[in-house]
Amino acid sequence: MTKTNPGRFFEDYQLGQVIRHAVPRTVAEGERALYHALYPARHALYSSDEFAANCGLESSPLDDLLAFHIVFGKTVPDVSLNAVANLGYAQGRWLAPVWPGDTLRSESQVIGLKQNSNGKSGVVWVRTQGLNQMDQPVLDYVRWVMVRKRDTDAPAPETVVPDLPPVVAPEDLVIPDGLDFTEYDFDLAGEPHRLGDYQIGEKIDHVDGVTVEEAEHMLATRLWQNTAKVHFDATNRDDGRRLIYGGHVISMARALSFNGLANAQMIVALNAGAHANPCFAGDTVRAWSEVLDKAETDAPGVAAIRLRLVATKGNSRDFALKDPDGRYQPDVLLDLDYWALMPV
Repeated sequence: MTKTNPGRFFEDYQLGQVIRHAVPRTVAEGERALYHALYPARHALYSSDEFAANCGLESSPLDDLLAFHIVFGKTVPDVSLNAVANLGYAQGRWLAPVWPGDTLRSESQVIGLKQNSNGKSGVVWVRTQGLNQMDQPVLDYVRWVMVRKRDTDAPAPETVVPDLPPVVAPEDLVIPDGLDFTEYDFDLAGEPHRLGDYQIGEKIDHVDGVTVEEAEHMLATRLWQNTAKVHFDATNRDDGRRLIYGGHVISMARALSFNGLANAQMIVALNAGAHANPCFAGDTVRAWSEVLDKAETDAPGVAAIRLRLVATKGNSRDFALKDPDGRYQPDVLLDLDYWALMPV
């Protein structure tokens, strides 16, 4: 009897199935240092205890996307070890800050299944929840993955495609307890721009670029225990190249967005996301954002801004996203729709 884990294949998933993922992980300040070493992350709320305390929090929480990577990474051996592609995200919400010393674990429930017409693979939808040591949810999101079949003769399951709202409603955003931007220090945050300075439809070129190296993406995937074969094993692809972990591109683009969106402090919802084209070592990642919406919150001085974050490779500066047929341009790596908190 084999004792190694070959990963789940499409026919191994059942609608309603709940998967408790190994291994719980206690996070510490070192995690923040490594995250900020990997990315040019500079948002003040995640960098300074004093700044965070001035905004009503007990101290600086760990970066929102750092928490996402930890929760996501735990799901890989059970959800996407045999994936052809990670297809998209929806309905993501950050439900509570993650603090140094917290222990995080992940659980997923299968909410949709659809076999592809070629009979060799299928799409699996899961709702994943990250929980801390008190079993308090800190993060909840849906993603869908194309997964290979082990046995192409295995019968196709009943097709169930979940109905996913295109956006998290502003009234469903969870604002951290005590958050207060009435005494917000714009000088220390890095930019003077508040919510009223942004207009719906405005596009922002974040100017800077970072060339991705093999070593840094490998460090990131190991750090978050992401075991997907396409990121580690160069023999897993016909071209002999390791794919850059999509979350690495997300964090790089978010960090680059500081230049123009320094006051979009906390990501609180992930409305939609697509990894449009593969990224490889040697690609130079750039980013631009589009303002999609704005909303008030009940927290003092705190508003929400809905942003489209687009990561590209190369030197494109034209804000081009899709061609006339609706296909992503070949230089587009990431199309991410999210809500962030910003001072009014």
